[in-house]
Amino acid sequence: MQGKVCIVTGSNTGIGKETARGLAQRGATVIMACRDVAKATAARDDIAATTGRKDVEVEALDLGSVKSIRAFAERFKARHTRLDVLVNNAGVWLTSRATTAEGFESTFGVNHLGTFLLTQELLPLLKASAPSRVVVLSSKLHYSGKMVWDDLQYERRKFSGPSAYNQSKLANVLFTIALAKRLEGTGVTVNAVHPGVVATELSRNYPKLLVKIFNLFLLTPEKGAACSLHVATAPELSKVSGEYFEKSQIKLAAKGALDEAAQERLWKLSETLLT
Repeated sequence: MQGKVCIVTGSNTGIGKETARGLAQRGATVIMACRDVAKATAARDDIAATTGRKDVEVEALDLGSVKSIRAFAERFKARHTRLDVLVNNAGVWLTSRATTAEGFESTFGVNHLGTFLLTQELLPLLKASAPSRVVVLSSKLHYSGKMVWDDLQYERRKFSGPSAYNQSKLANVLFTIALAKRLEGTGVTVNAVHPGVVATELSRNYPKLLVKIFNLFLLTPEKGAACSLHVATAPELSKVSGEYFEKSQIKLAAKGALDEAAQERLWKLSETLLT
């Protein structure tokens, strides 16, 4: 990874932080794209101290804001002439319905639409830097996800945090496969990963005692980052695209994620919402 430039979103804590650390250890220049710049700066200092690497940068990025996403992409392109790896790691799991700056339901808006837009904004540079890779953090919970097309954003039905999250993770795999088809022949690969059930701040909105007990049975963030790092860096995966990975192995995605009509429907809807 020497000489390569990588972006990891949501890398101030958890899986994202350990992914950033792993890329830095391998010699890459790493941009930590985070909403909380203060936390990200502390995380960067920790990564620099443990890896001895100084090429770790912090940039503000709020995936719940179209303006922030576009501003981040412009700043990045002004400072860097290449992008070898984009790890779309950031995500939210909410206990009640909230909305993004543009009024999208936050789980769908951050986990899918924010990821979709950021990737689109950076695609020209990824193509110019090929061979390059995009890694999208989904979850095995996408198997339980259902795209409720007539109410994706919980405007009419009662909000459910788990259902909204599962739907967004299904959207991540639908997006990954649709993008892989569009990138054929460009030298840019895109794959979705399940990091494992990991103790992270994703559950920050749930009761502290419940989270503490639950975390006893979860993987560490370091182990959770292993799959993302494998898909981002393994030489043998240089031409693998449009796949879903668990435990660093390709696994058949959910039937709903393999539905070509659903892939295209979500793509067109996303473009329309973000226009």
